[in-house]
Amino acid sequence: MAKKLLPAFAAIMAVSMLVLAATTKPNFSGTWNLDRARSFGMPPDMTQVLTITHKDDQIEVETKVIQPNNERTIKDTFVLDGKEREFTPPAPPTLPNQPAPPPAKGKRTAAWLPGEIGISVTDVTTAQTPNGETTTQNVRKWTINAQGELVVDTYFDGPRGSFEAKRIFKKQ
Repeated sequence: MAKKLLPAFAAIMAVSMLVLAATTKPNFSGTWNLDRARSFGMPPDMTQVLTITHKDDQIEVETKVIQPNNERTIKDTFVLDGKEREFTPPAPPTLPNQPAPPPAKGKRTAAWLPGEIGISVTDVTTAQTPNGETTTQNVRKWTINAQGELVVDTYFDGPRGSFEAKRIFKKQ
């Protein structure tokens, strides 16, 4: 009898471990390099490196944006509690001898996706332009795919229209 129960018990334990592993929240910590060949919806001469620190329900991101003759670092924080928070959007790069635009204002909501399979970050940004106030919405969905890559799906709506982008990052 015991010989029959042992394989059954082992099978139950294996299935339980698989279910537990499948329901564990992803941790995005690490350094991630953009895979340009499998990404779309970005300037053709741009690449990115993300350095992420993820602890509990807070994610700190340092994004290095690299373009010819221009490299900049953007720091950001996401609090994954579903509450709307004010934030200061990064200023766009300016041309030499051009004045910087007035700072934009933003509101952000970040939360776990259903089943805690990834996160969703929604930014609503308001900026003053020579043509008046403009509002944009940027929704990002972060997941880790079966290959262990960070996939960031972005949906942008603004005064110049709407577009979609996908960025796939490989962990260093």
